[in-house]
Amino acid sequence: MKRFVNIAVLLLLPLVAAFAQEDKPKRKIQFKPYGFIRNYYAFDTRESVALTEDFFYYVPKDVELNSEGEDINEHPSFRFAAITSRIGLDITGFSLGNWDFGAKFEMDFYAGLSATSADPETKSSLTGTAQLRLRQAFVSAGNGTFLFKAGQAWHPMAADMPHVLSLNTGAPFGPFSRTPLVSADWNIYKTGLSLSAAVIWQMQYTSTGPYGASANYIRNGGCEFYGGLNYKNGGFLARAGVDVLHITPRLIDDAKLKVSEGITTWSPFAYVQFTSGQFQVKAKTIFAQGGEHMNLNGGYAVCGVKSDGKSLLYTPTRNSSTWVSMQYAPGKWQFSLFGGYVKNFGTMQAITSASDLYFSKNSFKNLNSMWRVTPTIAYNFGKRFTIGVEYELTCVQYGDIKAPINLRTGLYDTGIHDVTNHRVLGLIKFTF
Repeated sequence: MKRFVNIAVLLLLPLVAAFAQEDKPKRKIQFKPYGFIRNYYAFDTRESVALTEDFFYYVPKDVELNSEGEDINEHPSFRFAAITSRIGLDITGFSLGNWDFGAKFEMDFYAGLSATSADPETKSSLTGTAQLRLRQAFVSAGNGTFLFKAGQAWHPMAADMPHVLSLNTGAPFGPFSRTPLVSADWNIYKTGLSLSAAVIWQMQYTSTGPYGASANYIRNGGCEFYGGLNYKNGGFLARAGVDVLHITPRLIDDAKLKVSEGITTWSPFAYVQFTSGQFQVKAKTIFAQGGEHMNLNGGYAVCGVKSDGKSLLYTPTRNSSTWVSMQYAPGKWQFSLFGGYVKNFGTMQAITSASDLYFSKNSFKNLNSMWRVTPTIAYNFGKRFTIGVEYELTCVQYGDIKAPINLRTGLYDTGIHDVTNHRVLGLIKFTF
């Protein structure tokens, strides 16, 4: 923990020095509002795990048979809404010395929908009144060589997104998280290289554990750190980095005795992007230990007990998540294709029981692999109005959840079967 604190102090020192300058502002502060009204129309062939009016799609649900042998999750559904509309404000124009300062504030209407368990099929309700939700809110300071950022912003591993219309922007095949952070970027003079570092916290996207998904596990003596290297030259962009997370699953045991617990995970990733005229291709891959705090299919499990007889030992799951997307945009038309693959390699060490395997809240611990293919076509009426349609084919390989888990691997590796959902998504969007 002391190491993480020292890193945070080092990141902040140049920013503090910049504020100490006495120069007068060079430009007037400028406010630039932006946003869009976005309407989604979605049809699914199967009951699935999906959030935000069921527009943020994760995975199709496993087969669940009733007494007559019918799969109760095999039925179509349809919905449409404008809940994902967005408004934001960019603030620029304030300078001190050779440092430029700015800020961003961004909101949408995700929060406020009611939920109920009265419906025996979906266990939820889409009724309610949407309320404003904070998406981003950060301040920045840069001088051309250094750029500092502090506030709620995109996780460094989630900032580069594929060519899709879907609200999930490729999740869970790639990291997805906006979170409180303090970050620094250093452009190495005339080389195209830059270094990135960030100290990260958790808010909406959190770790899982014995008490469900919560930010308490990082609050109780944990921290998250990212370090990466970037290279840009013409139409080529590449990034590589690693996310390090330490959390504390428990502070006390069931008898209210203090325990000493913790788990540290390492998740390296790589991203490449190439642009040539109207064609662009992107690819991202991550090998994650855990990773559920970034919306990946993962978690961790109890693997033993420490010598004190009460503190537990933990081992993370390991999963490989990869996506590739390409887009061709001649004039007003946009054609794109997305492909993603996820593989769950199980836990690093043998686990004690299935009940002590804590997995992503938006997925299922018997998920072994997953793939998705998404072709998209969109048409732009000028720069403001867009209509589009997208077909999303998602297939999950599940193990039999009723069979015993393989304690050696942390996988449900018997009764392997595929479950598929077909989604057709429509989009009408006005950007301002």
